[in-house]
This record gives sequence, C-alpha cells and structure tokens, in this order.
Amino acid sequence: MCESCGADSPKWSGQCPGCGQWNTMVEFRPGAARPSGRGGARASASAVPAQELSEVSVERVLRMDVASDEVNRVLGGGLVPGSLVVIAGDPGIGKSTLLLRIAAEIASRQGKALYVTGEESMAQVKMRADRLGIKGNGLILLQTTLLNDVISHLEQVRPAAAVVDSIQTMFDDGLTSPAGSVAQIRECTRILMEWAKVHDVPLILTGHVTKGGEIAGPKVLEHMVDVVLYLEGDPVSSWRLLRAVKNRFGSTNEVGVFEMAERGLIEVSDPSSAFLAEHREGAVGSAIVPVMEGSRPMLVEVQALTSPSVQPIPRRVATGIDLNRLLLVCAVLSRRVGVSLATQDVIVNVAGGLRISEPAADLAVALAIASSVKNVPVSSGTIAIGEIGLSGEVRRVPHLQRRISEAARLGLRKCIVPAGGEMGADRAVVDGTPVETLVHALSLALPRGRES
Repeated sequence: MCESCGADSPKWSGQCPGCGQWNTMVEFRPGAARPSGRGGARASASAVPAQELSEVSVERVLRMDVASDEVNRVLGGGLVPGSLVVIAGDPGIGKSTLLLRIAAEIASRQGKALYVTGEESMAQVKMRADRLGIKGNGLILLQTTLLNDVISHLEQVRPAAAVVDSIQTMFDDGLTSPAGSVAQIRECTRILMEWAKVHDVPLILTGHVTKGGEIAGPKVLEHMVDVVLYLEGDPVSSWRLLRAVKNRFGSTNEVGVFEMAERGLIEVSDPSSAFLAEHREGAVGSAIVPVMEGSRPMLVEVQALTSPSVQPIPRRVATGIDLNRLLLVCAVLSRRVGVSLATQDVIVNVAGGLRISEPAADLAVALAIASSVKNVPVSSGTIAIGEIGLSGEVRRVPHLQRRISEAARLGLRKCIVPAGGEMGADRAVVDGTPVETLVHALSLALPRGRES
C-alpha cells in the first residue's frame, strides 16, 4: 500500500501506480475479521439510525471553547462535538505541550478530559504539567498503545473531549500489521472516528510528519478527519504558527501565533508588534511589509545583505521566502533597474523566523536588496507592498486596505503601494504613494546617498 495516497497493489513497486510517488509502497497484511463481541472495541456507525434529509435536525451546533483565542481562531470558533482533529508538526515543535494545556482547560471548564499517551509515561506527562503550571483536576491520564484500552476508557469516562498522542503509536490487535504501519493508522483512525461521531465527543490526534513535512501515514488519513492543523516554526526561533490546511467547520485562511516560553506556548494577540519589537530605524538593508496570514495582516521585517562574491557564481540565500521569488527579484533589479548584482552575494532573511509565501513581499525584498547595495537605508516609517512583474511593473495585491490599516495602527505613515489599489479610509492618516514601476518605488524609498 502507498503511504502517500493509500493505493494498494498485489506486489511491491518502486513507484506508486496511483500517485506516482517513488519509494512509498510498503507491505501490509490484511488481518482476519474480528470476532463479534470483542469488548466493543469497534464502534459501529449503524448506531445512528438512518433519516430522510428533510427530517434531519438543523439546530445550531454549540462549539466547545478551548479558552485560547488563537486556537479558537484557527478552528473557526472552537471544537465541534464529534469532530476529529489532527495536529501535526516536527518533533519538539510543541504539539504535546499545546494539547496538554488544551486538555487541562477543557477539563477545568467543560468536564472530564481523557489524555491518552502512547509515547510517554505518566510521570513524564506529569513533569511537563508541573513545568506548565497545570494542576490537572478532571484530566484523566491513560498510558497505552492498545486501541481496545482506549475505546474501553472512552466508554467508561465519557469525557467532554479526548486527546490521543499520537495516532502512529496506536495498535489494533485485530490486525497483524505492526504499529505505525499504513493499515494500523488507517484502521485505528476509522474506529476512533466512528466512536467520536456516535457519542458527539471531539477527539484530537497528534501525527508525526515525514521529511517532506507531510503527515506520516496514508494520505487517506487526512481525508477521514474533519480538521488538519500544522504547528510550524523555526527550531531556533521561539515563534510558532498554528495553521489549518483542512477545516470542514470553518475557514482554512486563519493562523494562530504562539511564542514558546518557559511555561509553554503563550498566545500572541498582537504579532505585528512582536515581530517588529527589535526593528531598528535607519538600518541599511531593511524593509517592512504587511503580509496576510489567513485573514490577519502582520507586519514583518525583511532584511537583505549583499557583499562581493569570492566565488565564480554568486550565491543567493533565502531564509523565510521562496528562493525562486528571490531569483526573480534579483533578475528584475539587474535587468530592469540597473542594480548590479552579477558579482554580489545576496542573502535575504525574514526576521523572527516567519515564512512568507505570498508575492506581496516582492517590493519589500527589492527595496531591502537595493538598500544594501547602495548602502542607504529605506526612508523612516515606510512600508512597501506589491508584487513585481518580469517587466519591472508593480502589480496589485489583495487586501490592501487591511494591510494599510495595520501599518497605521503601529504608527507607520508612509506607504508605497501599487497604482490602482484602493487605500480606503486610512488615506487621511497614511501618506500613500502609488507606483507603477520598481524604478519609481526605489526613487521614493531610497533617498540619494553614497553607494558602497
């Protein structure tokens, strides 16, 4: 079976016949059918009687508040009863820390919560709880990897919510495959999903990720669950982003911002101020850009450094932005503007460890690079917004008004924006200058000064 898409084949193959991925086919042995009356480990979806669509109740479903504004934002307003949520992320990124706090908050406000740990002992979980200042009243710990034990305790406790850390450690003894295999992950997820739907109890699972950053196991796992969240962050940075890539009950355009501190993950309600806390006015090679993370605008600092190259082919290093976008910006600066980069190493970094994926930061990257080459700082209090085209034009970007409003809130009054964009009501407090070309933008942002 393919670990990526779940397609099966009667024999091993180097390339999956379904999705075309290489080296993803692994062997699994379908287990015999489980005898009836085996402790009720397998919930049955038939416990819910069939109904005509016209008779199905459409009463408003009350979501469960998890007492974290950032988590509620990403979930779309809280946990939906009976939903199955998967949180994935790199090892050590903070998944268990976040879920332990969520489970403790639910236990203190909504009723009992069950925390199943298959990777740690109860003593290890207790040590983390003490470090986070969690007392754990109403939070039931269960250390097991057997799915039968998990279902049995769910039936006994009937918690308000449950956490399984992690789904890759769960083992169904009705299958002959080892724990963590494609068949085990798929079957354990299916049984937990059916139990959650029947009893209207939200379940949160943690998942390991592969080298490519995807959830380990069959791709069908992501199709089965209701919500898929990724906890992202640079290992050397304290910032963490909780991002939704699938949400049946809300938008996938929201993101939660956290900071990893001594007492666990602390939510950041004003990320713009946090990311610009160490920004220094008048710094050469620095530009500020409002980026959209979901529906939330955030101001970040883009830094660039150019230096004469000692190699035949100059290096281009991008941290926090796509390398291909950096190559595009460098080519446009060289060809359309006349900024000489043929003998310069160019290093671009997004301060704070944030990763920018939208092209609206192109103009800020270009200004930062030009500022470093000319050794002239960008005009004080200036933000730059715009996508750069191959002919050197500055193209419009979405949500321009919201970006400018965020800049005005933090006291930044000068905006270089694409021509034709609507600035909205903030025009009275923000000096917005529309530009059509990159040459025009550079003449406004970089006052005349000596070149290095």
